[in-house]
Amino acid sequence: MNGDSSEVLGLLVRDIGDAGVAEMAGSPGLAAAVDQHVATLRDELGAVGQDELMGYLRDFAEEAFNRGWWPGDTRDWEFVRIVAVCWLLRSPG
Repeated sequence: MNGDSSEVLGLLVRDIGDAGVAEMAGSPGLAAAVDQHVATLRDELGAVGQDELMGYLRDFAEEAFNRGWWPGDTRDWEFVRIVAVCWLLRSPG
């Protein structure tokens, strides 16, 4: 990703990830959906560190943007996946 794309990734993490993680406290449905994505990511990626998670997030976001996705619905699959990755980024070990 170029510099502009890295900036977009940073905005995704801050805006979508932070907002989504905060919203989970008041939304059991979102929390459950994120939990399912977290479990899937752990199965798919194994025990990975923050660098690998950021790489996954960058690739995932780039692919989603290339398909024409843009954040808008806090319940769409891409939004929930991004929140799940951000949740993992915040989780110790």
